[in-house]
Amino acid sequence: MDSAKEVKISAVVITLNEERNIGRCIDSLIGIADEIVVVDSFSTDRTKEICEEKGVRFVLKKFEGHIEQKNYAISVANFPHILSLDADEALDESLKKSILSVKKNWNYDGYSMNRLTNYCGKWIRHTDWYPDVKLRLWDSRKGKWGGVNPHDEFYLESGSTKSHIKGDILHYSYYSIFDHLKQVNYFTEIMAKTNYEAGKRSNLFKILFSPVFKFIKSYFIRLGFLDGFYGFIVCAISAQASFIKYVKIREYQKRLSLEK
Repeated sequence: MDSAKEVKISAVVITLNEERNIGRCIDSLIGIADEIVVVDSFSTDRTKEICEEKGVRFVLKKFEGHIEQKNYAISVANFPHILSLDADEALDESLKKSILSVKKNWNYDGYSMNRLTNYCGKWIRHTDWYPDVKLRLWDSRKGKWGGVNPHDEFYLESGSTKSHIKGDILHYSYYSIFDHLKQVNYFTEIMAKTNYEAGKRSNLFKILFSPVFKFIKSYFIRLGFLDGFYGFIVCAISAQASFIKYVKIREYQKRLSLEK
C-alpha cells in the first residue's frame, strides 16, 4: 500500500448453536470493531437472543459449507477491512492493542496472528496446535476464503503484502474429551468427502502409517509432551483423526467401485 491510513473494521462471525461461546466472542470485539456481523445457520438455541442483546447485526443464511458461509459473511459487511473470528474464539488483550494500532496505521493487505487453544480447561502451548498462525485481518478486496472444507483459509491475491502482529486469538475448543471425539467424526466425514472429490486417494500404507507420523511429529517433534496429560490426548486424537479420515476415503473408493 502506498501510505498508512486509518480504516474501519467489520468483524464477522458465523454461528450455529453457539450460545455457549458467542457472548464471549462478541465481548472481545466491542471497542475494537466498528461493526460486528453474525451470520447464523438457523440456530435453535439462544444464539440469536444473545446476539440481539449485545446489539450486533444478525443475518440468517442456510449453511452450504464453511468456506461458502464465510465468503457470504464478507459480502454483507459494511466495511472492506475484515476481522474474522469463529464463535469459539476471542481476542486477548495484547491482540486487541495490536488491532487498534493497525486500524490507525493500515499498511498491509493482510495481518496474521497466533492462535492459542484451550482444551478441557488447559492452554495447549505446544503440539501442532501452537502457534497455529492464522490470517484473520485483511482487506477483503484482496482475496477470498478457499481451502478444503472444513479447513478453510483466506487466500490473498498474488503480490499482496502481509504482516504478523502480536497477541493471540484465544480458542476455546473443547470442554470435554467426549466433545472432541464427537467433532472428529463430524470433521473427518467432511474431510474425507472433500478430499475424495478433489482426487485424493487412500491405501493401506496411509491408513497404517499416517497416524503414526502424525503422533510422532505432534508429541515429540512439536513438544506435545510438555503439555502433560492433555497434550498427550490432543496428539493421540489427532493421530486417530488421520486414521479415520483415510479409512473413510477408502470407503468412498470402495463404494464407487461397487457402483461401476
